[in-house]
Amino acid sequence: MSTAVVETEEHKALRAAVAALGKRYGRDYMTTVVREGAHPDALWAEAAKLGYLGVNLPEEYGGGGGGTAELSIVLEELGAAGCPLLMMVVSPAICGTVIARFGTDGQKAAWLPGLADGSLTMAFGITEPDAGSNSHRITTTARRDGDNWLLTGRKVFISGVDIADATLIVGRTEDARTGRLKPCLFIVPRDTPGFRRSQIDMELQAPEKQFELVLDDVRLPAEALVGDEDAGLLQLFAGLNPERVMTAAFAVGMGRYAVSRAVEYARERTVWKAPVGAHQAIAHPLAQAHIELELARLMMQKAAHLYDAGDDLGAGEAANMAKYAAAEACVKAVDQAVHTLGGNGLTREYGLASLITAARVARIAPVSREMILNFVSHQSLGLPKSY
Repeated sequence: MSTAVVETEEHKALRAAVAALGKRYGRDYMTTVVREGAHPDALWAEAAKLGYLGVNLPEEYGGGGGGTAELSIVLEELGAAGCPLLMMVVSPAICGTVIARFGTDGQKAAWLPGLADGSLTMAFGITEPDAGSNSHRITTTARRDGDNWLLTGRKVFISGVDIADATLIVGRTEDARTGRLKPCLFIVPRDTPGFRRSQIDMELQAPEKQFELVLDDVRLPAEALVGDEDAGLLQLFAGLNPERVMTAAFAVGMGRYAVSRAVEYARERTVWKAPVGAHQAIAHPLAQAHIELELARLMMQKAAHLYDAGDDLGAGEAANMAKYAAAEACVKAVDQAVHTLGGNGLTREYGLASLITAARVARIAPVSREMILNFVSHQSLGLPKSY
């Protein structure tokens, strides 16, 4: 792995420090946490203590003053060590970014210090049963009731709601001028009356559980609305671009872990006269997986740079491309790693089999690869829409 061309000395130092933290925990730690039905609290707490969880948040609120570039390095290196923290995608990257950019002074003071030091976590609720990838079909609505808001709707596949102190919910309010519904974001504390959750039974083995949410006339104070009611779409995409970058980091890290395990095995496993890694049928696919992961990382770094520089439009294109490239590279890397180990690739001892399912998540969430291809064909190439 080489980052000499595109990363500063500070970034390289951050990458090395996080890699050392990840090595102390590793894949065995994460699989034990999953097997026990627990959460990676020890790793989360140590990452927070070292300042990694809030590296992208403003210094005046206890963060590191960096950006998405720094936060993506943290998640990638933890993933490469076999112990990624999925809630980093949600809590500091999406919710922390949105509140830091658009939240009121009160919201920033209430949430950012805790998100930065890991003492508070926030989930993100956008996906709905009947909307799929079409955010324009979101039916969760908010209506005014005096000085309050009443929020009603359903959400599905929302990560970590059981451990989150609040969920940033994407709803829609009626535009007084046009009567049309427009997106808005609301902070809903976990124990708010009418806010119910039920766990979804998943084959995916991960410490972060998935939930369906029901909001039944959830009453929220006026200050639960994040930012400007008329800037909801801008605020929404301010969170979705970092989400795509961080998903790419998650995938690149996972792919790197899989390739490293396969390379280690291929160097030592000897069936004939030489290690199996000497044979091109083994070596070349692993080399190809490594190349594709490196290329995906370059696009991820470009997307993070554009976002941190304030180029939301450019970041939108690059972040979608990065997420697509990283997901495809990750799936291929995991598949080749398992294939390299043969039967051992499916054993618990080597810790690769569970990645077969996990790698697919990067293709599916937070947006499918087909919708990214739609975005690129429409926005980048100017082709007409089919929908």
